Amino acid sequence: MALVVLAGCGGSRYSSDAAVGRFSPTPVLFATGPIQKACLADGRRGSSHARCGCVQAVADQTLSRSDQRQGAKIFRDPHRLQEMRQSDNKSDNAFWSTWKAYGQSAAAACSNT
Repeated sequence: MALVVLAGCGGSRYSSDAAVGRFSPTPVLFATGPIQKACLADGRRGSSHARCGCVQAVADQTLSRSDQRQGAKIFRDPHRLQEMRQSDNKSDNAFWSTWKAYGQSAAAACSNT
């Protein structure tokens, strides 16, 4: 009973399927921050509160604060990422590599949200 109360007030990291009486120990990733806000503001098809929160949670695990701020700008200007990918600048190349790895991690972790 305590678990149900905790889940109801956001105290649980696990999702439940009460309609069929199953409990799934799958962690629910969610966080707020610059990536989540940019994701929601972007309005792309497939963007949702849950998915944007999930990609922010992955960003918190894999990206520095600086990379998160830069990544949030990428949502507003996706062409800039292409420019970085093709750049000869070391910092652009480093960001591209980091962002690409982050994107793969976020896609794997958040595909079902």
